[in-house]
Amino acid sequence: MSADKSEDEAVTSQDEGGRATATAAVPAPRGGKGGTPEVLLRVKGLQKHFPIKKGLLQRTAGAVRAVDGIDFEVRAGETLGVVGESGCGKSTMGRLITRLLEPTAGTVEFEGTDITHLGVGGMRPFRRDMQMIFQDPYSSLNPRHTIGTIVGAPFRLQKVEPEGGVRKEVQRLLEVVGLNPEHYNRYPHEFSGGQRQRIGIARALALNPKLVVADEPVSALDVSIQAQVVNLLDDLQDELGLTYVIIAHDLSVVRHVSDRIAVMYLGKIVELADRDSLYRAPMHPYTKALLSAVPIPDPRRRGAKSERILLKGDVPSPISPPTGCRFHTRCWKATDVCATQEPPLVALRTGHQVACHHPENAQDQVEGESLLAIARDAVDVVELTAKSVENAAPEAAEPVAAAAAEPAVRPVDEPPAAGPSGDATDGAADAGEGPKG
Repeated sequence: MSADKSEDEAVTSQDEGGRATATAAVPAPRGGKGGTPEVLLRVKGLQKHFPIKKGLLQRTAGAVRAVDGIDFEVRAGETLGVVGESGCGKSTMGRLITRLLEPTAGTVEFEGTDITHLGVGGMRPFRRDMQMIFQDPYSSLNPRHTIGTIVGAPFRLQKVEPEGGVRKEVQRLLEVVGLNPEHYNRYPHEFSGGQRQRIGIARALALNPKLVVADEPVSALDVSIQAQVVNLLDDLQDELGLTYVIIAHDLSVVRHVSDRIAVMYLGKIVELADRDSLYRAPMHPYTKALLSAVPIPDPRRRGAKSERILLKGDVPSPISPPTGCRFHTRCWKATDVCATQEPPLVALRTGHQVACHHPENAQDQVEGESLLAIARDAVDVVELTAKSVENAAPEAAEPVAAAAAEPAVRPVDEPPAAGPSGDATDGAADAGEGPKG
C-alpha cells in the first residue's frame, strides 16, 4: 500500500470497551500542494471552568463548565468551522486557544510548542502568529482612536517597523480588505458595521499571522454584507495561506468556508468531520436536528420531502450537566447506557468522528438497550408539504396552496401517514427556523 493511499484510509483499532474504532484521516485543506500539511494547532483535554463565588468570604460554591474536555487538531492552510447552540462554549474555546483566557486543564500546542500556561512575556512572540477577529465590530474597536491607530497597534506592541513605515503599511492593509486608504484618520463611528468588521480583519492581518480565530465574524451583519466578508476571508486565505478557526451560528456560512466542521454541545465536541461527510450523512442526533433546520434555497427541491426536527426543552445548565451523554435529555434515541456512560469521540468512518452510543447512519456502538421514557417525547418531527401549484388548474390552485401551508406534527418514532395512493405523505422543501446553531 502506498503512503499516499494509507493517509486516506482509516486505521482500525479497539477501544477500552472492545469496540472497533478507526483513527480519523484528515482531508487535505483546499488549495493544498501535495502531502499532508503539518499540524499547526493541537488541543488535548481542554477545559475551562468559571468558579461561582458565594457568601461574605467568597467561597467557591460550584463552577460553570463552559468547556469540559475537547480534543482536536488544525492543520496548516485548512479552515475548521465550529457550530453549536448559544452557550455551548464556542467563544470560550476560541479565547482559550488564543490564550486570552487561562485554561483550567488540558494543553494547547502551537507548532509543537506547549503554550498552555505561558505568561504575558512568554506569549508575546506567539501573538504575531495567532490573531483573533472578535464577534462585535461595534465594541471591539476603541471609539477614541483613529483607524490608523487601531490597525497600527500590533506594530507598536510588537515593536515591528514595517518597510515604508507604519502609515504606509496600514493604508495597504485597508486596501487589502476593501477600504479606502484615505480613511486612515477617521474614527470607528464613521463606518458601517460591515466596514468596522473589515477594520477588525485588517488589524488581525497586520503581522501576517499563521492562525486566525474568527468569533462569529458575520453574525452582526446583514446578509449582503455577510457575503462580502465571507468572500473576503476566502480570498485572503488563498492569497496569504492563512489557517482559520471560524466560530459561527449560520450553518450555511460554515459549510461555505470550512474544510472540516466541529459540532459542540454543552462544552463538548459531539461530532467532527469534513464538511461534505457531515452535511451528507450526519451521525450524531444533535447534528441531524441542527441540519434539519437549515433552509435550502433550491427551486428544484420543490415538492421534495424533508423533515424538521424540533427539540423539546432547553439546553441543560453547564453548572450541573447531565451524567453520561449530555444530549440524552433531549435525544430520541437515548437508552440506559446514554444516561450513565459518556460516549468517547471516536472515528467510525474515515475522517468522521462522533461521540454517540447510537449514531445515525452507522451501526450502534451499544446494542440491546431499551429506550428511556424521556426519549419517546424528546422531539417532534414537523412535515410541511410544499407542492408546486404553477401548473395546477386555477380552481385547484387554492386548496393545494392551503394544504401546503399546514404543517403536520408527529412524534419522531411514528411513521408518516399513508396517502390515498398508499405512499407516505409528501414532506416540505424546507422549514424555517429550528434549534439555533
